[in-house]
Amino acid sequence: MTDSLGRLVLATHNASKVVELRRILASAGVPVELSGLDEFPGAPEVAETGLTFAENALLKARAIAAFTGLPAVSDDSGLCVEVLGGMPGIFSARWAGRHGDDAANLALVLAQTSDIAEPNRGAHFACAAALALPDGREGVAEGRLDGSLTFAPRGHGGFGYDPIFVPEGLSVTTAEMTPEGKDEISHRGRAFRALVPVITTELAC
Repeated sequence: MTDSLGRLVLATHNASKVVELRRILASAGVPVELSGLDEFPGAPEVAETGLTFAENALLKARAIAAFTGLPAVSDDSGLCVEVLGGMPGIFSARWAGRHGDDAANLALVLAQTSDIAEPNRGAHFACAAALALPDGREGVAEGRLDGSLTFAPRGHGGFGYDPIFVPEGLSVTTAEMTPEGKDEISHRGRAFRALVPVITTELAC
């Protein structure tokens, strides 16, 4: 496929997520021009009022598609810790109280699990990726990465909870992996790759 599918808007101001999705779509051979919300002044901040990752991803994609008049993709993702009953879950980005404070969120999870022995530090990353078009067409795909928590942050790559998460079968955190290596196994990579057939089908219509 060589013809461009046009412009696609990622419903985030997070530059790291824009770069990450560009890599994922490029590696999947999806010829789109991807933009983040920094290119759309006045774009609404969409409240994540859904009770699942999929609901929140769709809320954001629908709102941005309506605002920009362009196809929009969004994701909602988080860290689910077994001993915390699956939390922070959908509250991952605001677990410490202020949305997007990665350092505080990470520190709180470590504090809450500080006395938990290594065999019981299981966790997984979950992600739902959604596509919404201005005409109402939409689709959702999900991805998951199982692993465990470290006792202290390691690595300087990635973002969010990456420095305290070791994928199953590996000995490095997702913050110690190369961007490309992380994309291959990450929950977000898996979700967006699963969404690729929906993107290519709907944008080609």
